[in-house]
Amino acid sequence: MGWRIVVVSSRSKLELKNNFLVIRAESVKRVHIDEISVLLIENTGSAVTVSLLETLWSKKIAVIFCDRKKSPGAQLIPYYGCHDCSHKLDNQLRWDRDFADEVWAEIVRHKIRNQAKVLYLEEKPEFGKMLDEYASDVTAGDKTNREGHAAKVYFNALFGHEFSRSDECTINYCLNYGYAILMSTVSREIVSNGCLTQLGIFHSNVYNQFNLSCDLMEPFRPLIDKKVIDLSVQDYDEITPAMKMEIVKTLNESVRIFNVRTTLLNAISIYVRSIIECLDNNNLDYARFCEYEF
Repeated sequence: MGWRIVVVSSRSKLELKNNFLVIRAESVKRVHIDEISVLLIENTGSAVTVSLLETLWSKKIAVIFCDRKKSPGAQLIPYYGCHDCSHKLDNQLRWDRDFADEVWAEIVRHKIRNQAKVLYLEEKPEFGKMLDEYASDVTAGDKTNREGHAAKVYFNALFGHEFSRSDECTINYCLNYGYAILMSTVSREIVSNGCLTQLGIFHSNVYNQFNLSCDLMEPFRPLIDKKVIDLSVQDYDEITPAMKMEIVKTLNESVRIFNVRTTLLNAISIYVRSIIECLDNNNLDYARFCEYEF
């Protein structure tokens, strides 16, 4: 798997030559295809050859296209993520509902605990302890909505009681930008494992084609939150290219998973595969969650 995150922010022509991504703008830049993990195309005036796209999807490189506001709006997803995708899809359709509730509870617990870590780092221990208690109270399927209660406490503690995730502000723009990058990366791994992103274990919105992606990305959101806090984005009227680049670079930050230190990109791959194995085998022992060391 590659490690480079390539961001195209100026009007360019992107093509494939000798297994290199060639970016022609005011200058010409080349990146070997096998080194790329994520290609983010921000400029809507850019042109991409089909030959390049075919190579990118065949190598399972995440390609994210931004809209006119330079927000992630679409991604390239192949029809066939693996050689036995029909078998993997059959497994997905047979996932046990009750066991899926147990898996969802474990995902929520890890998300809330990671949110608590952020609060401790931001010197808000009273709220961190509250979230630790919420995590301990999560039941199968999170029927008591500990996730929702934790989120309210968490965001109010970080950004103030007047803050709402529905506000149009720089904080939310940066959070949504980072979450979109995360979801695209998780979606790539889901498809690579032969599953459909539409069929979630908790999220089931009929208008959302990324229900499973929304499920599995939850424990990683606090990494984006911490990055947005560290960038002090509330002091700016709009998100800058430098801020975007720092948010994207979160994917290359170091985390620990199953006692191994690796990049977040690799950890997401290990984690997604492990959760799918859990659901295929009705066994939580397969699960591998990240440990953050902010």
